[in-house]
Amino acid sequence: ITVALQQAGVNNPLMLLDEIDKTSSDYKGDTSSALLEVLDPEQNSTFSDHYLEIPYDLSHVMFITTANYRNNIPRPLQDRMEIIEMNGYTLEEKVQIAQRHLLPKQLQEHGMKRHPITLSDQVLQLAEHGISKAQLQISAPGLRQVIRSYTREAGVRELERRIAKICRRAGRDIVAGESGPFRVTDKNLSAYLGT
Repeated sequence: ITVALQQAGVNNPLMLLDEIDKTSSDYKGDTSSALLEVLDPEQNSTFSDHYLEIPYDLSHVMFITTANYRNNIPRPLQDRMEIIEMNGYTLEEKVQIAQRHLLPKQLQEHGMKRHPITLSDQVLQLAEHGISKAQLQISAPGLRQVIRSYTREAGVRELERRIAKICRRAGRDIVAGESGPFRVTDKNLSAYLGT
């Protein structure tokens, strides 16, 4: 925290503590106990860094924490926070995230180039470098089926992994000499992702 304050260059920054539900305690110390002092407005004005051993006023710092599972955060620590619960993405939000961000990213990582599309076509089309004809197409119903049947999450991490698997499978078929285009639909999705 002291290093982060030094990097910020101000005494009233916004600090993000990501995934505090994954903190643990071991022989090195208990992270939750340290956070109790940091996040408690009654104590953080005289926060003492155990490395520098000098008190520092953290009362002007705004802390935001994130967590995936509230139950994994110790109760005393939760009592020092204002908790704002956020719901996961809807099906259609995930479809849009996949179309606009996840798929283009995975195509680039797998050596494929994104083919121009219009979102109203309800089809994602991709092309390998230098080939104008789309080599891989994922229908919108196919993408929805990936979300419904192959991912069980509020976010999109597993969705990105599944899209990567489809890209690898299509890439393997291309390298094996099969001619495209490969069209992934809700009917043949199991051939790409398994049952």
